[in-house]
Amino acid sequence: MAGSKSGPGIERVAILGLGLIGGSLGLALRKRGVKEVAGYDRHPETIEAALTLGAINRPAADPATAVQGAQVVILAVPVGALGSLAGSIVPFLDPEAIVTDTGSVKGAVVRDLEAIFRDRARYVGGHPMAGSERAGIAAADGYLLENAVYVLTPTPATDTRALKSLEGLFQSLGSRVITLDPEEHDLIVAGVSHLPHFLAVSLVQAAGELAREHPLALMLAAGGFRDTTRIAGGDPVMWRDIFLYNREAILALLKSWRCQIDALEEMIRAGDATGLETVLNEARALRARVPARQKGLLPALHELVVTVPDRPGVIGAMATSLGDAGINIIDIEILRVREGEGGSIRLGFTTAAAATRALEILQNSGINVRLLENA
Repeated sequence: MAGSKSGPGIERVAILGLGLIGGSLGLALRKRGVKEVAGYDRHPETIEAALTLGAINRPAADPATAVQGAQVVILAVPVGALGSLAGSIVPFLDPEAIVTDTGSVKGAVVRDLEAIFRDRARYVGGHPMAGSERAGIAAADGYLLENAVYVLTPTPATDTRALKSLEGLFQSLGSRVITLDPEEHDLIVAGVSHLPHFLAVSLVQAAGELAREHPLALMLAAGGFRDTTRIAGGDPVMWRDIFLYNREAILALLKSWRCQIDALEEMIRAGDATGLETVLNEARALRARVPARQKGLLPALHELVVTVPDRPGVIGAMATSLGDAGINIIDIEILRVREGEGGSIRLGFTTAAAATRALEILQNSGINVRLLENA
């Protein structure tokens, strides 16, 4: 879990763009002790909502007002809006100010913003690997960044002191900070984030075409379809910009994906049962190597499934017994509940040793619990 203090010496932060990420950063910064979080958004009602929510404590009517006196400025707007916003605030920045962004594309963005802020502020590219299919300040969550990977993308031009300050700041929010080359970042996220979103959109569009002639299609969509296409509910403007700004990496991966689709299509057309089974087995084995229920690039959690009775205080008592033993529950999810009988809960731990010890403690307390295999 994160500590109670913000990064060393950082007391004044400005956030430009108060959507899901900007709002969540504001909530986390306020909770971790940053004295002033100034906020600006192009929608006045969003600024008001962020103030009411507690994500900011100094509303600003324009970007210039927001950044004045800020030690750290976070640009949390869609990728396509970053350049113009950056240019608009340059005259109002403290020369020692650190500027970062939250864009999901880094190569072109870092090149553009380094040029804009050169000799005017200290810029470091950033990308919090956390999010939701929900958007806007109403979806902001002060815990969104806890245990999520926060990628920083320094270059030879990056000020090392600024990089260290941001590492400390985001670590204080509970994030796990890593550094990547901007181009490497873009290729990786194209494969594990951008391409999946592209495919989710295409699947929904295909189902929509089917539903025009067969209206029950969407109503009968099963869990597999819903799980596969959940991310298609993301912010359209944000994803439009991601697809365009990271087009080279996405197009390269789409070419590889088409080869896989063509090969599978040919096997089905030819009735090649052996070939299909071989590919399905390979895919199953590869899928088993993907860490389960991770945020960003984190290693897999070690998990237990606990069956608890429908009794007041049972979850609190269980958490207390583990806390007394020095075991930290890093993630928790209610899986199923049946009123009057109880339900099942998934508990996540960062190490196998912690999960094993928790298993022993809960079993000794008479609780039905089992280790969950990663899927």
